[in-house]
Amino acid sequence: MSLPAPTLDAVPPDTLRVARASFPKGTLAMNLRDHLGSVYEDDLFASLFSPLGQPAVPPWRLVLVSILQFVEGLTDRQAADAVRGRLDWKYALGLELTDPGFHYSVLSEFRARLIAGDVAQTLLDTLLTRCQQQGWLKAGGTQRTDATHVLGAVRAMNRLESVGETLRAALNALAVAAPDWLHGQITADWWDHYSRRVEEYRLPKGDAARQVYANTIGTDGTQLLAAIYAPTAPDWLRQLPAVELLRRMWVQQYYAPDADGAVRQRSAKDVPPGALWIHSPYDGEVRYGTKRSTTWVGFKVHLTETCDPATPHLITQVQTTSALAGDNTQVAAIQTELGAKGLAPQTHLVAAGYTSAEEFVQSKERGIVLVGPIREATNWQAREGQGYDLSAFAIDWEQQRVTCPNGKHNSQWKQHTDRSGRRLIQALFRKADCLPCPVRAMCTRSKNAPRQVTFQPQIAQEALQAARSAQHTAAFKEVIAARAGVEGTMSQGVRALELRQSRYIGLEKTHLQHIWIALALNVLRLVAWLGGREIPPRRRAYRTSLRWIQGVL
Repeated sequence: MSLPAPTLDAVPPDTLRVARASFPKGTLAMNLRDHLGSVYEDDLFASLFSPLGQPAVPPWRLVLVSILQFVEGLTDRQAADAVRGRLDWKYALGLELTDPGFHYSVLSEFRARLIAGDVAQTLLDTLLTRCQQQGWLKAGGTQRTDATHVLGAVRAMNRLESVGETLRAALNALAVAAPDWLHGQITADWWDHYSRRVEEYRLPKGDAARQVYANTIGTDGTQLLAAIYAPTAPDWLRQLPAVELLRRMWVQQYYAPDADGAVRQRSAKDVPPGALWIHSPYDGEVRYGTKRSTTWVGFKVHLTETCDPATPHLITQVQTTSALAGDNTQVAAIQTELGAKGLAPQTHLVAAGYTSAEEFVQSKERGIVLVGPIREATNWQAREGQGYDLSAFAIDWEQQRVTCPNGKHNSQWKQHTDRSGRRLIQALFRKADCLPCPVRAMCTRSKNAPRQVTFQPQIAQEALQAARSAQHTAAFKEVIAARAGVEGTMSQGVRALELRQSRYIGLEKTHLQHIWIALALNVLRLVAWLGGREIPPRRRAYRTSLRWIQGVL
């Protein structure tokens, strides 16, 4: 489909007159048009469309429809109906009163084009660029980040349901792609076994019966895979996503056939780690996540927003990750991408999950002050508040010498890397110095071993000590209190805009959904702010504390 002429249609006179008469104070859709215009131009999406064929629905209209769709929580069909029948939407989209709109499938096709063209992030960046041009958004200042879990668009299944549904999904895909080939590989009883969805209440009762049922499914799946990978089978069958998921699931769930050709399900102790575990045949990218007492199967989303006084608080960056990805692994990506579009903050407020000594150092190298609580030392001296912890030892970095509180020096200085890839230094003391020491009980509880202390390289260790010291001050508490505001943004996204539940299958589509939600939140805030709603000014103490914290860190 080719693009129409890249023009931004004015509101037709009849639409303008009727809409203004019907909504004197306007609606969100009308205020969006009045305050922001159309924001997007068709040229931005030219690479997504062929120059030949019937002209497509103007992409800038589809973007606005999608934003309004997420603001109001509508399905594709409901959004298309709103374009046909609602005056305020026609006003926002510059359509005639008699415009018939478009078929709801156009929205799904448009999302597929955005993902294929990798322009999802461009949607958010274009709005932010417009805000920068208008002076509503500036580089520097303070931004804050938080994350929440996202439930995948799959149902929870146990192991037996998973293998049964995986085989059923593969059979359904093959029945569409190669019905004649499939008919020659299965017997009539397969219809009885796999024609209906595999659900808990239909499964056999008792462990022994379930084990027999699981092995039967395993045997059938192994037989099907053997036929697919036989030399006489068409090569393209192996490229079907459902077939590839079947192969991966069988590797995870079953042992290879034994000498007699019997297939047995793996024991619970012999299954892959959670990072590789497939939870559903319909979305191979969802993963099992846990955070304190919360567990889920799906993804995780990180939102970063501005929080400076006298400006609208806008979401500037969206990261959608696997449920297994640690929060601290996203700091570098967030700050780098913000810097690439000229929106790097001066101060970045985060929760404890985002902080580490390395992140403090690397953020400072990017010209950003990372502010967030850091985990305290875990040795017994620090926990109990008595004895000599690392802070009681003097470290001479140039001489690689560590002096204990009793004046003794280390005998060894070892460097190594732990399992997470973090560089550590270990200083060991002599037995001859430690065993007769009069303050040994304050230093170690070991009966025979000498004291040893472990710490990070100089820059990281000093950053860690500064962060731990700063987080106990009143100034730090005043500054970090502003971070709590992003939790309100998360709550608004979850309660009003379906942030917690994925609408679509796969990480890319879920990320696009989060981009739409971020755009919807930004539009809501811009319309409110431009409409005259004031933002409460920050207390002066906050600004004073912020300067102090920046100086310390």
